[in-house]
Amino acid sequence: MKKMLALIAWTCCLVCMGCTSSNEEKETEVVLETSAGEIRVKLYNDTPGHRDNFVRNVEEGMYTGVLFHRVIRNFMIQTGDPATRPEGYPVKTTEEGDTIVERIPAEIVWPKHFHRRGVLAAARDGDEENPERKSNKFQFYIVTGRTCLDNDMDAFEQGREQRDVELLFQKKQLANKQKLDELRAARDTYGVSNLLEKLLDEAQYEISENPPITYPDDLRRTYRIRGGAPWLDNEYTVFGEVVEGMKVVETIQKVKTAGQDVPVQEIRINKAYVVK
Repeated sequence: MKKMLALIAWTCCLVCMGCTSSNEEKETEVVLETSAGEIRVKLYNDTPGHRDNFVRNVEEGMYTGVLFHRVIRNFMIQTGDPATRPEGYPVKTTEEGDTIVERIPAEIVWPKHFHRRGVLAAARDGDEENPERKSNKFQFYIVTGRTCLDNDMDAFEQGREQRDVELLFQKKQLANKQKLDELRAARDTYGVSNLLEKLLDEAQYEISENPPITYPDDLRRTYRIRGGAPWLDNEYTVFGEVVEGMKVVETIQKVKTAGQDVPVQEIRINKAYVVK
């Protein structure tokens, strides 16, 4: 009987181990062979749209020859723009010849994935033209960042809240445009002032009830020790991280740049491939 119980226990153990391994899907890794050295990244499984899009771009040779076209020291290095390939790449254009920006849905998994040093994230257009914060289909950046103390983090939280209050206040003014126009036409400055004050109070209250971002203690500690770019948190999709080659990333971020943060020295991705 004891042997039978032991056998059952061992069998259950094997079953559990099998379940664990099947549920923990292996993360895809990609090597970027740049003119400054190799960078190896892994792609997160909980951002599958970005993972699959990135792998597809790599396998189609999309990143072969692209420049690191934007570099900001103590912030990030950016690449992936098809227009920077020497031999060109078939991209969609308007009748005037302007490149059409292709986007994929955002997959912002915050605070699990945040802008600590070494993460891979998708570039995107600003909120005004891209309110859903969709990612650019091709362009991505790697964070170098800087260390941030608690007072920095507090300032980022407050700044984000003030920005959102202003944006909501503007929306409320647009929603009440007819009433405001009527009051102004009647030269009722008191009525205009009262209505604007009421709308601002509403905006401040609504945002305070649901603040845009607050940084947990573990994130604050990481930013104090390792650094990063916390001002981008919860606004851009983080979908991977560097596992080898941060020294290469650091080398690239230190190159001299000209206008619009364009490196004077050309640094390209010579080849990118998925690790099998």
